[in-house]
Amino acid sequence: MDKLLESPLVTVIIASYNHAQYIEESIKSVLAQTYPNIELMVIDDGSSDDSVERISALQQQHGFYFKAQQNQGLSRTLNQAIALSKGSLIAPFGSDDIMFPERIALQVAHMATAPEAGICAGNIERIDSQGRVRERQRIRAARRMDFDAVFLKTEPIAPAPTLLFRREALEKVGGFNPEIRLEDLYIELKITQAGYYIDVLQEVLAQYRMHDTNTYKNLRFMIDNVLATYACFSDHPRYPDVCNRFINSMLVRCARTDKKLARELIRRLPVSAWNTKTLRAFGRYLMPA
Repeated sequence: MDKLLESPLVTVIIASYNHAQYIEESIKSVLAQTYPNIELMVIDDGSSDDSVERISALQQQHGFYFKAQQNQGLSRTLNQAIALSKGSLIAPFGSDDIMFPERIALQVAHMATAPEAGICAGNIERIDSQGRVRERQRIRAARRMDFDAVFLKTEPIAPAPTLLFRREALEKVGGFNPEIRLEDLYIELKITQAGYYIDVLQEVLAQYRMHDTNTYKNLRFMIDNVLATYACFSDHPRYPDVCNRFINSMLVRCARTDKKLARELIRRLPVSAWNTKTLRAFGRYLMPA
């Protein structure tokens, strides 16, 4: 009991949507954490598969908070769960990803020594739909990121499956923006803009599952939401450069496979922003799909 009293409560929030084949493993990875003081909240956001039945069976066995609701979207679901939660540290977690057992313990220990850090993250390992390791993210030295490091991408991103937030930082910026459906980048920018840092640990903390419905594979969705996020910070002097660099990157990715989207991006890109990526995209565009 004394150990629990000395350990801050960590709320892990799993917002589940049509991940029936993965949700049980995700939940079990939270239940297997070595850290002793965790509040687990699972919200099914309108799944049409048998996620609810699978979650209910685990909930009856382990007694965590569970709610099934009509689809609200991830940002709204997270905000509602945070409002109900009790933890001073908050870990939103993907219903298709897996935590390594020491993840929360390592992050809590770091946050205890770094009050200026609003977010703590770490490295990831990528797995396929069957749980087989695809690739381990290149292990980088621990690093600290401020607003410009995130906005200008001068440092590698903090992997979403490893994000641990201070409640006070989330509350200071008003939580997640329901109008931005790609929530991670927005909240990282808001929290660092508010004066906090993101500390990224060297340890591999989670497995990111790669499958056919990953958000990053929906290029139009990614483009719309990242540009909408950047627009929230349009007063930054480098805002046009940041947008153009992102458009160039997306242009390279879609030039061969989605020529309609590529043409739309070209129209959004001023000639002054053309570079070697633009020329590479033109080459891909001319190739058959």
